[in-house]
Amino acid sequence: MQAVNQGPAAFHPIPSAVVEAPSGLGIAKTLGENALLAFPPEAFEEDVVVRRFFGRRQVILNRPASIHHILVDNPANYRRTGATIRMLRPLLGKGLLLSEGEDWRHQRRTVAPALGPRTIPILAHHIAVATNRLIETLVDCGGRPVDLLVEMQFLALEIVGRSLFSLAVDRHGPKLRELIAGYAEHLGRPTLLDFLLPLPLPTPRDFARRRFRRRWVALIEQLIAERRGSGAEEAPTDLFDLLATEEWDPVRLADQVATLITAGHETTGVAMFWALYLVATNPGIEERIAAEVAPLDLGLEAAGETLPKLVYTRAVVQEALRLYPPAFTLVRQARRADIAGGIAIPARAVVMVAPWVLHRHRRLWDHPEKFDPSRFLPGAAPPDRCAYLPFGMGPRVCIGAQFALTEATLVLAAMTKAFHIERCSAEPVLPVAIVTTQPDHPPLFRLAPRR
Repeated sequence: MQAVNQGPAAFHPIPSAVVEAPSGLGIAKTLGENALLAFPPEAFEEDVVVRRFFGRRQVILNRPASIHHILVDNPANYRRTGATIRMLRPLLGKGLLLSEGEDWRHQRRTVAPALGPRTIPILAHHIAVATNRLIETLVDCGGRPVDLLVEMQFLALEIVGRSLFSLAVDRHGPKLRELIAGYAEHLGRPTLLDFLLPLPLPTPRDFARRRFRRRWVALIEQLIAERRGSGAEEAPTDLFDLLATEEWDPVRLADQVATLITAGHETTGVAMFWALYLVATNPGIEERIAAEVAPLDLGLEAAGETLPKLVYTRAVVQEALRLYPPAFTLVRQARRADIAGGIAIPARAVVMVAPWVLHRHRRLWDHPEKFDPSRFLPGAAPPDRCAYLPFGMGPRVCIGAQFALTEATLVLAAMTKAFHIERCSAEPVLPVAIVTTQPDHPPLFRLAPRR
């Protein structure tokens, strides 16, 4: 295969919507195939798009004041939809992501200290250990094509396992990835009945999801048992130690561990893939990262201190998160009628705040389809806070945002310092969104060690 690179100012257009005036049935079908195609063209131009979805009003919001109202000023009025819970609960149970009210507040207070700024140097050490091990393996590939999507997913899984739970996932990693990927590809795709039936009424696919959940929880419980058996007095204090001291029953503990393992690596792994993909298609940007990283120490003890010096590398990660946000949409249902930044939201309306749309909105960004890391460099005019939401915002902002940014920045720096990264084919790579924003196929890359 011949290595291929695109020009230094590559554009990444929006996939075209499959229908111009979609019916409820058409929208539901598209959401089950590629949710990015369910956003109509006008969503990338207008403040608000309102349409009907099986008798219920669906509101796509792009007005910053409206988004701030829903996510920050009045979040208690907006709950997750039944369809969202159907899709995520088999994987996450009642862990942090899907919990509500006082239960959510308690869980967040428990988890937050382990992911706060003071832990970043420790996390950076774990990231450096796992990344250096991967680079050693990739050097031994001898120029053979590499699937960086798979490599980044396993790397992210290794990092979250070791840094949060002191777990080596070498043994169980393949099974974890097999179950997560299989769920996303099949059972994670919504069907028409998932949208139409009330949550207490199971759809035919829910029975298969229940079977999946039994296998999934059994694997998580096996991980927990092995972690407990590792010797508490010898194991370092980590997030598992904090969780295990809480008075949770085994199922709730399993839900929390499953949530943190799944959410902690699935989105970060795909974010690292997209950053490497963009670098591989923009050799000028790759060389600028390499020049920034060349004099810096990314070793195990120095990674945390080096992180603030990776200014351009971090900007590349932030721009990759803009073009390909792993969490492509936030969907909420209004409990009561509301006015959000001047926009009327009826009771029970489904509100969509979609980073995929916001990050490519033509009124909020100059040349939104262009890959331009300078948007995030010091001195650049910052985007409106509600126009850039790779981690959400408000009380339910992603608790692992700093962890994810640290991980993606250090991994991109280390990979670029070690290799020239090129694509093996010019075949277009299109984003597909089901649970996260994935490539439509795993493209291959050629890694040439730098001298």
